[in-house]
Amino acid sequence: MTDTLRNDLFLRALLREPTPRRPLWLMRQAGRYLPEYRATRARAGNFLNLCTNPELACEVTLQPIDRYGFDAAILFSDILTVPHAMKLGLEFEAGEGPRFERPVRTPRDIDALPVPDPHIDLKYVVDAVALIRRELRGRVPLIGFAGSPWTVGTYMVEGGGSKSFAHIKRMMYEAPAELHRLLDVVTRATVLYLNAQIAAGAQAVMLFDTWGGILTPAQYEEFSLRPMAQVVAALTREADGRRVPSIVFTKGGGAWLERIAAIGCDAVGVDWSTDLATARRAVGGRVALQGNLDPAALYAPPDRLRAETLRVLDSYGPGPGHVFNLGHGITPDVDPERVAVLVETVRNYVPG
Repeated sequence: MTDTLRNDLFLRALLREPTPRRPLWLMRQAGRYLPEYRATRARAGNFLNLCTNPELACEVTLQPIDRYGFDAAILFSDILTVPHAMKLGLEFEAGEGPRFERPVRTPRDIDALPVPDPHIDLKYVVDAVALIRRELRGRVPLIGFAGSPWTVGTYMVEGGGSKSFAHIKRMMYEAPAELHRLLDVVTRATVLYLNAQIAAGAQAVMLFDTWGGILTPAQYEEFSLRPMAQVVAALTREADGRRVPSIVFTKGGGAWLERIAAIGCDAVGVDWSTDLATARRAVGGRVALQGNLDPAALYAPPDRLRAETLRVLDSYGPGPGHVFNLGHGITPDVDPERVAVLVETVRNYVPG
């Protein structure tokens, strides 16, 4: 790529380099809270069509950049594209979320799993990354992403979302070697997938570990953190003459921030249940931090939202290494004007 990056605050912050202000982006910043997104999705017909159409994925990726001027764009996709490419029969049911027609629950199911070639089986994602990078024209960096092996594996075994996680936890206790075999396949697929995104133009990558927080500390180490460490260790480290930073985010992982920081990633995402000052002490300057406003704060009146935003900014304290974000994804029923208040507050923040 030959485009000159005009705003690299996000990348610099991830590498704990000084920046003149705090960079920000929001998880799920391209989404249902935006009327322009809803219009594009209506044209697509359904969510999966939107994800698998590079032109439409590019369109919705750029919408929040055009509206708010965030400091990073994130590829519009889904964490279940990898198992979708494994031919498990992914569907998104209205009001029900993702469902797999063929869950993975037996040794034979695991034996049958292919490792998708991202340039063939996930070409629509690679093409979307290249198109988005081209259309950004150096305005801001582009983030690529994948689900963590544990999180993706959980969906594959459960067959969709779950409250009890009975199938994956049964496998974990009854047949841990089989679960490790499954996670190994997903880990290898995730490495290929993320490195293909980097080759296509992603300038940072993020692992979303949505379900790591349901585990005990020992289970987290074995089944979630270890596969993520394997992914991070195998990532392409440099592209276009600069480092490609990696971010690891475990929802509900506040107790394990120090251990996450030790796996070699450049930044750790923090959810809203941990104060950033506490998180900063835990990681000891080893990594940057990303987060961590409660997404529900966007329901607050503007003055209260400003106060909550400033509290998060103040909690990190002075010095480099902070990317402002929510502690999880923005919810669909948020007023877009509240997001504008949030952006303005972060942009104008002056540390005390």
